[in-house]
Amino acid sequence: MLSGAVSAFDGDATYYSTGLGNCSAYSQDSDFIVALSTPEYNNGAHCWQHIMVSYGGNTIDATVIDSCPGCSQYSIDLSPLAFQALAPLDAGHIPVTWWYA
Repeated sequence: MLSGAVSAFDGDATYYSTGLGNCSAYSQDSDFIVALSTPEYNNGAHCWQHIMVSYGGNTIDATVIDSCPGCSQYSIDLSPLAFQALAPLDAGHIPVTWWYA
């Protein structure tokens, strides 16, 4: 049972080619990782934190390892495999709800 409200955010999710992220870690397209918008990334305050991302009845767990300067405040970039766990890559971008785990 949760002891308090969990803040959820609505935004768009896209995917990107991974590599060296702003949290100083390398990732692969097959990792479940996420890049947060610059305001949410907050100079690395959320590095290594997990977020839950939900779309179309599916929910995934992704680890924050990067920032997304082109993302609006609550939009995120996922690794290709994480995105595919929610929708086909050819969807391009999807509306998601996400929260800090």
